[in-house]
Amino acid sequence: MKRYYVIFEGRVQHVGFRSRCYQIAIEHGCTGYVRNMSNGMVEMQIQGEPLQIENVLLKIEKGNQFIRVDNVSRKEIALQNEKRFLIL
Repeated sequence: MKRYYVIFEGRVQHVGFRSRCYQIAIEHGCTGYVRNMSNGMVEMQIQGEPLQIENVLLKIEKGNQFIRVDNVSRKEIALQNEKRFLIL
């Protein structure tokens, strides 16, 4: 089990990005949260098995016709005891 703090840069606000992150994370059984930052970026904390997390991030990075992810940075952080993924 791993937990990461992730920052997404690009066209990631006002395009359904957080909802997409939520849906993909739930599909892969991950917990954590996603929320907008005041600087136009989006932050996420995601927890799950390493392969689950990699699959989530790969799908999110692909974007869609509205979402464009230009950069993703992440660092491993301490695990938390939680039961679900939230949009904040």
